[in-house]
Amino acid sequence: MSFTVLIPARLASTRLPDKPLADIAGLPMVVRVAQRAEQSGAAQVVVATDSERIADACSAHGVRAVLTRADHPSGSDRLAEACEQLGLEHDDLVVNVQGDEPLIDPALIDAVAKLLRDREQASMSTAAHPIASVADFLNPNVVKVVLQADGLALYFSRAPIPWWRDGFAEGVGALPDPAPLRHVGIYGYRAGFLRAFPRMPQAPVESCEALEQLRALWHGHRIAVHVSATAPGAGVDTPEDLERVRALFAAGQGTSPRA
Repeated sequence: MSFTVLIPARLASTRLPDKPLADIAGLPMVVRVAQRAEQSGAAQVVVATDSERIADACSAHGVRAVLTRADHPSGSDRLAEACEQLGLEHDDLVVNVQGDEPLIDPALIDAVAKLLRDREQASMSTAAHPIASVADFLNPNVVKVVLQADGLALYFSRAPIPWWRDGFAEGVGALPDPAPLRHVGIYGYRAGFLRAFPRMPQAPVESCEALEQLRALWHGHRIAVHVSATAPGAGVDTPEDLERVRALFAAGQGTSPRA
């Protein structure tokens, strides 16, 4: 199986300025992400960025990067341009790994790519895992997904779904069985779909929920979901997240299971 990992990275971040360049055990975070991705089965790993500083940091550590326009409204638009620059064919598989996931499991990247390869009716693939706490279930920053019987996504939401009508009648004190699923922000695409996606009109429900993947569902595309038993390594959104990840690397827990 051949696929490309694309890592979108830009400097602008309201909660953590210059986040892709944040030092983690002596290396910029985006380089740490790329090194993890390189331990997957990807044929190539490429950072897509609008920043020469990020591109230079990648180059200094042997990571390939392409410079994209600075006016892209989303990561998907940036990756669509990267597909063009790399000359990817219509059916080539692409996995979008976020640039703030220095603990990403290479096996999860492989699973998302393989799922898309095997599910020809799907335009995209992604991942999820069971939610273990009521707090996460109720948290609007934790995106939930509900699946069809065949493992394709029915809907994504920031709301607690599925809503357990009888069990939650007097308040949410426990989770339904089976456990609700938390969506993990990793995506597989075929390059042709990825190039077309930014040109699709935004869906009203996408704007309401602020979830870009709902555009694909609204336009009738299918999203296959890989369900893992456990949660992936923590991403970095805040200074507190960064310190936790730094502590893990300092304790020797930041290396990949394949390393």
